[in-house]
This record gives sequence, structure tokens and C-alpha cells, in this order.
Amino acid sequence: MSVIEEVASLLKARGETIAVAESSAGGLISAALLSQGGASAYYRGGAIVYTPKARAALMGLSREDMGQLRSASEPYARFMAAHARQRMNATWGLAETGAAGPSGNAYGDAAGHCCLAVSGPVELSLVIETGHGDRAVNMATFRDTALKLLLDALRAA
Repeated sequence: MSVIEEVASLLKARGETIAVAESSAGGLISAALLSQGGASAYYRGGAIVYTPKARAALMGLSREDMGQLRSASEPYARFMAAHARQRMNATWGLAETGAAGPSGNAYGDAAGHCCLAVSGPVELSLVIETGHGDRAVNMATFRDTALKLLLDALRAA
């Protein structure tokens, strides 16, 4: 069974739901979650929070709400996972933020930098660095790592 098949199976079997806030993965995390039959049983919704304007419009968060948090950081990923979970009334929140490439971001992070977080009955987060600027490969890596982190949380719950 693939990672996404196991994630979908566990969510459906438990009657749990997921909400996603992703950035540099560009919707690939949500697309993977939606690729499984019966996704409407567990997928509450997702937002591609690629800019501050998107964060305000899609997640209802102002700059003031962010306090000292900066995008593409582990604390920001944890905040966004918890906020997505709460905003969409889901069992789980999953967030991704980073720099897909080919260059780094405005905060000084190199291409391939990604912060991921899961919020729910189990809280997990991590930072990965791919070490290269291949945008498409990084986006796929961010998606795959996010889904593995979610599976780890589901297994631990």
C-alpha cells in the first residue's frame, strides 16, 4: 500500500478529517489527498498560501496575526497547520512552507528548504533541505515528505 493509500485508509476508517495549508508545494499535497476515491469523507479543504495576500484572503490572517513569525520557518508551519485545522474544523491540519527553487527565498533560505507540520491528536514538525534548486523535483519531495509526516502522525495517534 502506498503512503497516500494508507493515509486515506486510516482517515476514512477513523472518520477523521484533514485540512491543508501549503505554499511551495503548489497544491500537490491537496492533489495527492484528493486522488483517492472517497476523498470527500476526509478532505475538508486546502489553501495554497503562496503570498501574504493569499494568507489574508484564504486563511483570514493579517500581518498582525502573524506576530514575529516569518514564512518558511518551522514555527510558521506549526502555526499554519493548527490554523488550517481550526479554520476548517478538521481533526488534522497539515502545513508546508519553503522555497522550491530555482533560487532561495527573501528570508535567506536556499532552494530546497521546506518546513512541514502536522497539528492534531499528534503534533509533528520537521525541516528538510534538498540541497538543489530543481523546482519540480523539490515540489514533489515536499509533497512526499508532508504525506509521510502525516502518516507518521496518524500511526502514532
